[in-house]
Amino acid sequence: MNAISRLPASPLANAALAAARASESVAIANHSIRSFLFAELLAEHDGTTNDSDYDRELLFAACVMHDLGTGDKARGEQRFEVEGADLAAEILSAHGAAARDVDRVWEAIAFHSSPGIAERRGLLAYLTREGIGVDFGRRADIVMTHEHAIHLAFPRLEMARSLTDAIVQHAARSPAAAPRYSVPGELLRERSAEGITRMEIASSESVWGG
Repeated sequence: MNAISRLPASPLANAALAAARASESVAIANHSIRSFLFAELLAEHDGTTNDSDYDRELLFAACVMHDLGTGDKARGEQRFEVEGADLAAEILSAHGAAARDVDRVWEAIAFHSSPGIAERRGLLAYLTREGIGVDFGRRADIVMTHEHAIHLAFPRLEMARSLTDAIVQHAARSPAAAPRYSVPGELLRERSAEGITRMEIASSESVWGG
């Protein structure tokens, strides 16, 4: 499997990838790309690639831009998921995406850390969350045939720590960026109290080891 050859190369896809790489660490950008590749493999496994709601370009956009809120373009005025969704929506709109598609990507990104919600918001939101989940070790058995090539092309580089660092730094910028019981709020609290978060521990213990 040539992981790089599987990436979409439309103007929108290139803009999404450029935005991630320009504003995020390499570890986080690689995580976002792997999330797409894993999401696509899950769609193939689940038999949903022929579903009328399946859109490969939108899936790429949602996965690759799902952590834009941790990058240097985010203001830290709202939780990172929402700011990332807003930034992604701006890019989609600038490339002529239909309003419905912009909304679908916005939801997929805004809800990607919300279990029980993303799964109820359609195929795009479901696959985005599940692809991200695979990169944290969930349902990893489904992608084992291809994971070596994917990780070779887009190495992990201590992803969990890098991502947690970025989320915590963003969350510390304002109370609205870290509401209590939200993912950023809890990561900030755990880092402050314990020096390490449950997300980092769980990732280190996963099949990918961090």
